[in-house]
Amino acid sequence: MSFQETFKALSDPTRREIVELLKHGKLSAGEISAHFSSSDATISHHLNILKKAGLVMDEHVGKYIYYELNMTVMEDMIGWFRSFKR
Repeated sequence: MSFQETFKALSDPTRREIVELLKHGKLSAGEISAHFSSSDATISHHLNILKKAGLVMDEHVGKYIYYELNMTVMEDMIGWFRSFKR
């Protein structure tokens, strides 16, 4: 994954809100979807974009899918931003 994909994924306000929700810990797709008026399919699409960008990871537990932030990608982004500080 590249920073280009990461920033493109974060350019959408719904995806940024999903990231905000996940900063508090792992959530199921249903728990995430409950925070939005969009359809489950739309939220699933947003989650897939975040996953492809490496921002979130998923785990299948029974019939549920749980999502959590991929802190490695977040730390890479923070490091890149810090590189501009003199």
